[in-house]
Order: sequence, then C-alpha cells, then structure tokens
Amino acid sequence: MRLSRRQMLGTGLAAGIMPLLPRMASAQPRRGGHVTAACMSSSTADTLDPAKGALSTDYCRHAMFYNGLTDYDDNAQPRLSLAESLDSSDQMTWRVVLRDDVKFHDGSKLTADDVVFSLLRLQDPASGSKVKPIASQMASVRAVSPRDVEIVLTSPNVDLPSILAQSHFYIIKAGTTNFSTANGTGPFRCQTFQPGVRTLGVRNEDYFRDGRPYLDSLELIGIPDEVARVNALLSGDVQMILAINPRSTRRIRESGTHDLLVTPSGLYTNLIMRRDAVPTSSPDFVLGMKYLFDRELIKRALFRDYATIGNDHPIPPFDPLYRADLPQRTLDLDRARYHFARAGLPSTPLPLYCSPAAEGSVDMASVLQEYGSKVGLKLAVNRMPADGYWSTHWMKHPLGFGNTNPRPTADLMFSLFYKSTAAWNESGWKNERFDRLLLEARAQGDFALRKEIYGEMQEIVAAECGTAIPVFITLIDGFDKRVKGLRPIPLGGFMGYKFPEHVWWEG
Repeated sequence: MRLSRRQMLGTGLAAGIMPLLPRMASAQPRRGGHVTAACMSSSTADTLDPAKGALSTDYCRHAMFYNGLTDYDDNAQPRLSLAESLDSSDQMTWRVVLRDDVKFHDGSKLTADDVVFSLLRLQDPASGSKVKPIASQMASVRAVSPRDVEIVLTSPNVDLPSILAQSHFYIIKAGTTNFSTANGTGPFRCQTFQPGVRTLGVRNEDYFRDGRPYLDSLELIGIPDEVARVNALLSGDVQMILAINPRSTRRIRESGTHDLLVTPSGLYTNLIMRRDAVPTSSPDFVLGMKYLFDRELIKRALFRDYATIGNDHPIPPFDPLYRADLPQRTLDLDRARYHFARAGLPSTPLPLYCSPAAEGSVDMASVLQEYGSKVGLKLAVNRMPADGYWSTHWMKHPLGFGNTNPRPTADLMFSLFYKSTAAWNESGWKNERFDRLLLEARAQGDFALRKEIYGEMQEIVAAECGTAIPVFITLIDGFDKRVKGLRPIPLGGFMGYKFPEHVWWEG
C-alpha cells in the first residue's frame, strides 16, 4: 500500500513510499542467538517512555519495544509502519488508516484510540514530553473509526510523515501511565528493565512483520568510557558498541574478528554561548568565538577526517537543503581580536565547560584555550565527567558544549533547537524573523521555494545564534563480524538507533 500520490508530491519525494521492506544484505538472515549492545550512557534517568527519550540509549531501547505510524528508510525518507496509509490533500488535515494485524505485547489489538492517546499526551506538560513544541502543531487528533485517525494541524506541514517516525511519537497503549515495563507493538518484549544497569528484550512472536525479529534476545547496556566500550567489544563481553573514537578504528579492524559501521551524519558537537548571560550576550563576543575555531585542524586531528566541515548552522553540506553559497567561516585571529575588543572581555578567566559526553569537546576546548590566549581571551577549561553532564551542566553556563543527534528534517532540527520557544533552545536566542520563516517553510510544498526559505534560516543562525558548529561528526560503531544486517542510516549510529529488528547473529 503506497502513501497517496498527492501526499508524496507534497513532501517533495520523487518516488512512492512503501511499507517497510528494508534492503537486506546478500546473506540470508538467520533466526536465533543473543546480542548485547553497548551505548554511551546509562543512568537512573533511563526511561521506557518514548515521550521522554533524550539519549541514544533511550532511542535504541524504544526501538526494541515500540513502533511509530511511520518509519525511515535507508535514506532517512519516511515510509509506512503501523499506518497502512497516510494521506492529505492540503498538508493540514491528515487521515491515517492503521494496519489490521498489529497487537500490543499484552495481546490487545492496536486501535485508533491508542494513536489518539499517544499523540495527544505529548502536548501535556505533565508527560515530560521532549517534543511538546512539535506535538503542539496538532490542533486535534480524533478517532474516526477503530482503524481511522484524523490529524488536523494548526498550519500545514509537509513533514508530518517524518515527524511521526521520530521515536518520541511511537505508539503506546491508551491509558498507559506506568513505564516500569513496556507494553508496545515492537519486535521485542521487555523482560528486564533496570535503569542504569541493563535492558533485556526477548523476541515478540506476534510481531506484525513476518520473520522479525531475527534474534532470540537483545540486551542493551551503557558504558560511558569509550576505551572501556572498545575493550568490552574486543573481549567478547558485548557484540556491538556505539560511538567509537577514530583513534580506536585501527585497533578494531586489526582484530580480524570485528569491523566498523561508518555513517556520515548531521551529528555535531557545538559551542553554546548563552545569549542571556555575560559576556556571551554580546554579538561581538559570539562572532569572536566563531572565528577562533580551526575547523580543518578539528576535522583532521580530532576526528582523523571522520568529519565534514560545518559553518555554524545545523544543516550539513550533504543535505539537499544546504545553502552552499554562504561564505565558509574559517580561523581568523585578527577578526576574533577585533570582535573581542568591541565586546570587552572579562579580566578574569572565563569558565568553559566540556565533557567526554559531548564528543570531541574536551579537545576542542583545549584548542580554543590556546587560540584564545593569542587574542587576549582567557579561558578556564572545566572538564566535567560524562555522568550527569546533560542534567547538571548542559545549557546551565554562559559557555559550554552540547552534542546534537541528527534529525530527519530541517524543520525538526530548527523546531527543537533554534525556535525561540523550543525547550532545547541551547543558547536562549530569539529571532522573530527566523520563527516566521519556520512556519512558512512548513507550509511550502514546492521544494525549490522551501530550500530558499531554509537557506535564509541557515544564514540567520550562522550570523546571529549563539552556537558554533565547526564540524559534523561521522558516526563510527563497532561490531562483531558475526552480527549481520547492519548498514548506515544517516540519522544516527546503530542504523539511526533502530537496529533491533534488523540484525541477526551468525555465531
């Protein structure tokens, strides 16, 4: 069943979007076996509630137990999942028809009421939803029949199919309030969930995709230290690890029994300069910092060329919406010195917060400290442990680092991190024209015109926002060669964090 031709034209896609029929490797998938996968983090904040997902471990966990109305293909384009069809004539009123063969893990059948509950709860502040601003685009969500749902938006948005594929929009059982376990429709049933320790899933024999999943069981753990993750992989304690440092790639490949999954992506580590603090509120200070980045050095020395040069906005050069004619910002100490002189620098060292949790930020901080000393800027680098960095330090200081996972559309990236009212508006900046353009782009069905709008938004962010994005980081994961079915998807490591139903074990 295809999405309607009208809807496909609205999204600007050139071909039909089909139900999930992933391209498989040449080897025939095998059923059976167990795999343990290690992500970067694990804490008591681990959650089985898709609405609250914030870290890669959460996204992988939720892909084990839940599904969305849509999903992403290998090129990060939306396709049908729980939805049998998804149609709109104006990109404002959407009709969803659900598959008739989907059951929750408790045996109950998926209905329109579950979809209505799952989507509307994201608008409730009490839910702790990380995507409340996005979900608030839905003016109404109602069940038309047991299998039909009508979604009416506050304004047209051609990207709704992509939005619904985000893990935060996964469907849960209507009325669910207890997330000590998971009752989803996903490929695995939750057998054990110990926040900060482990998550164990066993095959869902009633999964609606024939033959899936291939594994008997899948365990997910967190190992914050990258060296420890690599050691765990090479020793056989785990079979997959997320986020390898480029320095570890040779060691893994030379083992002979392990390999790398390399994924160019829109992941970035950014310097955050809070526009509501001193001295980072000064536009000149912000520009001065942006001219302190030696992007070529960061790409070559910090990431060993596993990176793509960035230009202080979140759209990577390989994105179709990228604006290529913007002048590329480079290291320029004279310009940095000029802007710092205009801003007026503090006489005491300015604290700069970094952490291994924000990949590459510790080394970036050292480089900035060195170059800063050449133009009169004193930086006091504060290296914080990975554990607790996001809750204790991220967005809490005038000057610090963030780390942002790729998003499937420019609208999602801008809406979550750059809109004035976004919960994750890291630098606290506000730009009325940017906010107006965001709404305009959502409603524009013509791709060329949308690209023009997004191009202006990139220019505004690069010039005015308190964020510096020197490079986009290529994702490197490691795996035991007996793990099959892995392939790069540019939305994140581990196949955009959606690997659970796709991999099999040839042990």
